[in-house]
Amino acid sequence: MAIHSLPDQLINQIAAGEVVERPAAALKELLENSLDAGAAQVDIDLGGGGIKLIRVADDGDGIEREDLRLAVARHATSKIATAGDLEGIATLGFRGEALASIAAVSRLSLTSRSRGKPHAWRIEVEGGEVAVPQPAALASGTTVTVQELYFNTPARRKFLRTEATEYGHCEESFRRIALSHPDAGFTLQHNGSVRHRLLGQGRRARVDALLGDAFALQAAHLDEHALGISLAGWVVRPAYATSARDVQYFFVNGRFVRDRVLAHALREAYRDVLHHERAPAYALWLSMEPRAVDVNVHPAKAEVRFRDTGAVHQFVRHAVEKGLASTAAEQPAVSAAERLGVAAARVPPLMPSSDARVTLDWRGRPLAAQASMALSATEPAAFYARLFGERAASPDGPDLPNDDDHPLGFALAQLHGIFVLAQNRDGLVLVDMHAAHERILYERLKTALDQSLPLLVPISFAADPIDVAAADENEAFLSALGFSMSALGPSTLAVRGVPAMLSDADTVTLARAVLADIREYGGSSVLTAQRDELLSTMACHGAVRAHRSLTVREMNGLLREMEETERAGQCNHGRPTWYQLTLGDLDRLFMRGR
Repeated sequence: MAIHSLPDQLINQIAAGEVVERPAAALKELLENSLDAGAAQVDIDLGGGGIKLIRVADDGDGIEREDLRLAVARHATSKIATAGDLEGIATLGFRGEALASIAAVSRLSLTSRSRGKPHAWRIEVEGGEVAVPQPAALASGTTVTVQELYFNTPARRKFLRTEATEYGHCEESFRRIALSHPDAGFTLQHNGSVRHRLLGQGRRARVDALLGDAFALQAAHLDEHALGISLAGWVVRPAYATSARDVQYFFVNGRFVRDRVLAHALREAYRDVLHHERAPAYALWLSMEPRAVDVNVHPAKAEVRFRDTGAVHQFVRHAVEKGLASTAAEQPAVSAAERLGVAAARVPPLMPSSDARVTLDWRGRPLAAQASMALSATEPAAFYARLFGERAASPDGPDLPNDDDHPLGFALAQLHGIFVLAQNRDGLVLVDMHAAHERILYERLKTALDQSLPLLVPISFAADPIDVAAADENEAFLSALGFSMSALGPSTLAVRGVPAMLSDADTVTLARAVLADIREYGGSSVLTAQRDELLSTMACHGAVRAHRSLTVREMNGLLREMEETERAGQCNHGRPTWYQLTLGDLDRLFMRGR
């Protein structure tokens, strides 16, 4: 079969199959062009789910008359000029394919007026055939109208779904773009009905408008900075996570991305606070030097590669972990009764570290027997006297001393040997005593992890040269994890020390996994997962068991330890450890005042 060149129109249609797989993809490309042009307001009008009509009008810089034909030509762009520009792309678009690809499979018109020009110009393209530019009327900016998408490729049009489905995808593309640039205003119409009208008021207002007020109320706010990189946004607290994955938005330099490194970092941050049936929800903006990230990976531009993958992974993971650990009462408690069993919105505030310690053996295991649980606290005598002794208590109930320091209040009773009931100023607190104590022990064990256990006889194994290099380059990091590893030759490694908590693991298998993970992420998620799984098991066995009778002093001791422990709102498996029932909740349950 003879080799021949393809006609330009067919080339454009093939490219359209990659860039414009459905109306939502075309809408995304047009919106990115508007934002790259500096638009402060973008108005979108859709018809038939975007199949019949996509119109995007902006107030950006506009296009000169002599550039109109280039604007709809393949591989013509104003955003890059040299190969070096690819190394630091700061715009959303850069390939110069979008308009040409859309025009090849639709009836497209582009009207634009450059700033300072007396009038606008319009160019029309039908199925790839470009007409001569004509004068037009337009106040400013650029308006692109796309009609009858895939009219000339009926086989491709058959693969489109119903109008409602295609509009749903268009709305999601709109949501991603509008979230990525919250300082720009947007309107979205579909079949003549206004669906969204957004003012450029910043991230919080945009998140509230597109994700709902409840999202921000249930989320921890992040704003972390390091040299050349920052992360801001919101991550939903574990107690409010659901099984749905529809609220997961991550933006890198204003671009929505689905990146496996970032996804892995988020999973790691949530790992020991999220129930396995639930998924995290988040809206996060990562900003970094454009030359540190490569966006020229895929035609849809939804994938990126980082120059220093490990550093980005570690930064994101630690930033999210910090946010989840310090969710102290940023927002008022949400009614537990109204939410019908959803965990309390307010996680106990962090307090200075307790002086209490659990005695550990050389493996880090608690030596204290179950019968000698060291949980105690000084009870406020007046509080209990007024509750259970003197009848002269005020009708409003006994005052709670130093409530700011003790948000979980003070113990009232134990229910079926499983739950602790406590009173705080808001109302009633219910605590799952085993789950709460498990988290307390788990966090203590993590901080008490031994650095390293030297091996009497080093264990050597054959390794790929890349593993030998990884061990040499990351010697300090491995040491911080408890590993002592050195090269015996170009393809042989020796393990001389391992983390004491993992001394029973297969040393070679563990070493290989750690090195592989360091190459991929710059840190050992495998090591951390195995370590934390072991610590979680130990904490579970060491925690107070159900049906164990606790004294008032022990119950109050448990409450105080919870207030001093990070992530005390969830046990190691992601289940809630406590709920808040406010006085208002109780009034509604008993229909008081009605």
